[in-house]
Amino acid sequence: MASVTTREELTSLYKAAHPEETSNLVVGQQVGQIARFLLDMKEGDYVITPAADTEWLHYGQLTDKTYWFDDVNSDGCPYFHKRGVEWASEKLSRSAFSVPFQNTVRSSLTVFGISQQDEFLTVIKADGHVSQKNTAVYDPYESVLEQVLELDDKEFEILVGYLLTAIGFEESQVTGKTGDGGVDATGILNVANLAKVKVFVQAKRYKRGSKINANVVKQLRTAIPVGGQGAFITTADFQSAAADVAVEAGFPRIGLINGKQLVDLLVEHWEDLPTEFRDRLGLRIGLIRA
Repeated sequence: MASVTTREELTSLYKAAHPEETSNLVVGQQVGQIARFLLDMKEGDYVITPAADTEWLHYGQLTDKTYWFDDVNSDGCPYFHKRGVEWASEKLSRSAFSVPFQNTVRSSLTVFGISQQDEFLTVIKADGHVSQKNTAVYDPYESVLEQVLELDDKEFEILVGYLLTAIGFEESQVTGKTGDGGVDATGILNVANLAKVKVFVQAKRYKRGSKINANVVKQLRTAIPVGGQGAFITTADFQSAAADVAVEAGFPRIGLINGKQLVDLLVEHWEDLPTEFRDRLGLRIGLIRA
């Protein structure tokens, strides 16, 4: 394998090793993953892998050690070709990233590339990295959130209801706490008829720059019965302790959606929102979608 330098060579080797595989689609996918591992990944590149519980992400950088053979596989790894990685001591919460980034790391492929490199490097505060975001430049995300904060209580309630339905909630209904800048709702999340989960949702408008603490998230947790899950949607952000509480073992899981992720969801489900909301946010959403 050390002498292989092109995907064409890999394709020939793969077909020779798997003569039973006649699908070009399958061959292309398998060879693509091997090529990314063998040819594309370079020393210093970052590697991201989900933790077993799927709530956390581990990351590290490739070292100068290439791949090697291990006939024993004493570490439990089923693969014989390996790359050296210097893993970071910290782990990252999925909720720290945008919705598109989270969707990307759900890929069914074993080895794949992430297109949101700037976002990842900003989150980990990589040495020498400067975010491409310039706070002096117009930010359409902030503009959309400002418009959301200007909605009255009823408008915000309607927006949340439509967004939950667009995401895939059935039987969603507002259960109280409207009038204080927030919405409490329940619904059944239907995932393509493969699974249904009862979810208890709190959506709350907070001023930009504020961060929700752990106690606020704990309050939502007390309203979730056994078998249910929670979701907290806000225009602001969450303290790190709040993120820890949301996935604490032994308690119902609470998904956290911060302001930027809320805008991502509005963009993703834009066509499912009422015309009045699209008219109100249209120009700003259009800049993000572009």
